Amino acid sequence: MDKKILGLSIGIVIIIIIAIILIIPNLQSIISNSQTNTDQKHHEKIGLVINTPNQSITLKDLNQIYSDASSTGIGRNNMYIFWNVIEPVRNEFDWKHSDILMSLNKKNDLKVTLYFSVINGETLGPFPPWIGKPSLNAIGEDRLVNVLDAILTRYDIIDTVVLAGDTESQFRYYEQNIPVYKELFNGVYTKLKEKHPGVQIGNSFGLHNVINKNLEHIVSDLALGDFVAFSYFPVDNLNDIAKTPQEAKEDLQKIFEIVPDKKIGLFEISWSTSNFVGGNNTSQKIFLEKSFEFYKENESEIEFFTWYRQYDRPNGTCVIEKPSIGNQTLSIGGNSGLGSSEYIIERLSNYICSSGMIDSNGIPKPSWNEFKSEIEMIH
Repeated sequence: MDKKILGLSIGIVIIIIIAIILIIPNLQSIISNSQTNTDQKHHEKIGLVINTPNQSITLKDLNQIYSDASSTGIGRNNMYIFWNVIEPVRNEFDWKHSDILMSLNKKNDLKVTLYFSVINGETLGPFPPWIGKPSLNAIGEDRLVNVLDAILTRYDIIDTVVLAGDTESQFRYYEQNIPVYKELFNGVYTKLKEKHPGVQIGNSFGLHNVINKNLEHIVSDLALGDFVAFSYFPVDNLNDIAKTPQEAKEDLQKIFEIVPDKKIGLFEISWSTSNFVGGNNTSQKIFLEKSFEFYKENESEIEFFTWYRQYDRPNGTCVIEKPSIGNQTLSIGGNSGLGSSEYIIERLSNYICSSGMIDSNGIPKPSWNEFKSEIEMIH
């Protein structure tokens, strides 16, 4: 499945949540009045994608969701910030959305992995209207540096930037464009490092796509920056769960064959409990145990390890036919021929909606307690 679909669903959820909580008066004072639990030990490498179980949420509930996530001992969260939302007018930034969630991350002592979708699977962007729909070589290195510099300057809790997601899908049929992206990435990397030397920068790939479609060479060609990150779902090309938990752990181990000489990151690692795609509570818990085994065995080589995600969402709300972020509509599918199929999209939706460790009614699955126990055992 494509990063664009996954990133979009999360981005849309965040935007919906923000739209709701923005109407609450005295928001910042309410956030700041809550005390951070300074006694809680946080493991900065271990992350969780913090999300809500439904679209209608109060600020009190949102604060509790972040507090519950932080209490597990995680040390980071993913934030999905899209260019067309953050800089709708050139050099005029709209911080009202991101400020709210960044405040919650900071209050809970969480570092942030920033996903900024220059590449979003088969799609580029989304870009602001003032940029239009540029090709890779027309994005503009300085424009990209400018917006990322503004974000990193404002939010000092961001220590990691994923510049492109599901990058293998962008170049699967257009390998001739790889040198163009390399030049763009390296230019942006050099300039950002001068301004923010402590921030780690890299790209992310869908490990399941890479393995299923034999795209390891694309990862090798684009192993740029400080780390190479991966999302991982234990699925086949139809988005059905096709691995045992042990086989999925062996897939994770293949990362070191693909990327032998760089730090790696697990950007979004998950196992759905939807029986529609072959998942259940037991297999999710077992894979969570196996994934932490992988982490502990390879901790020195891992930049970050982030589980996807905290809550389920109601069925049918995780993937839509023509997802949009801000004022732009993106396509699903494209050259693979699979993503446009209702059959494939339905399975992806079921997978994502049931990938949380707490169901949409707030009832923890066995994996939730296991997640907390695994983190507690890390020294």
